[in-house]
Amino acid sequence: MGKKGDLSDFERGMIVGARRAGLSISETADLLGFSRTTISRVYREWSEKEKTSSERQFCGRKCLVDARGQRRMARLVGADRRATVTQITTRYNQGGQKSISERTVRGTLRQMGYSSRRPHRVPLLSAKNRKLRLQFAQAHGNWTIEDWKNVAWSDESRFLLRHSDGRVRIWRLQHESMDPSCLVSTVQAGGGGVMVWGIFSWHSLGPLVPIEHRCNATAYLSIVADHVHPFMTTMYPTSDGYFQQDNAPCHKAGIISDWFLEHDNEFTVLKWPPQSPDLNPIEHLWDVVEREIRIMDVQPTNLRQLCDAIMSIWTKLPEECFQHLVESMPPRIEAVLKAKGGPTRY
Repeated sequence: MGKKGDLSDFERGMIVGARRAGLSISETADLLGFSRTTISRVYREWSEKEKTSSERQFCGRKCLVDARGQRRMARLVGADRRATVTQITTRYNQGGQKSISERTVRGTLRQMGYSSRRPHRVPLLSAKNRKLRLQFAQAHGNWTIEDWKNVAWSDESRFLLRHSDGRVRIWRLQHESMDPSCLVSTVQAGGGGVMVWGIFSWHSLGPLVPIEHRCNATAYLSIVADHVHPFMTTMYPTSDGYFQQDNAPCHKAGIISDWFLEHDNEFTVLKWPPQSPDLNPIEHLWDVVEREIRIMDVQPTNLRQLCDAIMSIWTKLPEECFQHLVESMPPRIEAVLKAKGGPTRY
């Protein structure tokens, strides 16, 4: 049976080559699997016009949005990343000679490489914080994975009973995920649920501690004394470990600083840049726990069940999961350097 559809330039060249080699139309058709009509037509076109390329790409309806129109559409998207297809269509048709439909706009945007995505949520960074983040990345730019294995990572996280996904969507190209116009800034906020504190290093997953009430300096001191100290002395008996914590007010309280000063011969507190959750790999562990909760067959219906689910998932996190996160620190640092202290996709 002959081949359906248009022939490629290579296939047409094979037909011409076979006929020039002395094969008949029937022999060429049997050899290549094309119909005798196709063999005859292709060879006749070559004999008369010396043409072996197809002109089918020039057939079909002319595109309503030419290169100039695409540049105009790109400017409209760049001016308002949150514009809907309806809004883009209306603005494109204003003052234009030809009106196009929403379907044409949607197809053109897809052809240009745009897709509708939810924006990344990143902390709101001041110029001062960007500078501090850049200084931290420069100071640790030569750290190897072996160096990062000496760091114990900690953080608090709140898990809500009812999870709400944002509905904001934007238009962007594939490489524009961290473009400022494609981001949604967030600030720390609370709102019900269960709060926990956790710690881990490359060597081991540490304890997960539920926080019953507000985490003030007194409550955090108990966590540091009861959990941080034994974890650090066990994991790093030669006193070469670093303890990481963010700049939450309770972490910077005087009684906490005094306690760390009393134990500075046992481990070192890593000086951490502000607004840098993208540098803390434990944030990804929280995401893993969150996803595992959301795919449970029976969802927690009260805070006690939610807390039990969190504790159970934490203890089952595989070793390769948190070790891989520690091994991601060099590219995280490199990303901050590349962004000159700005937010990254980690």
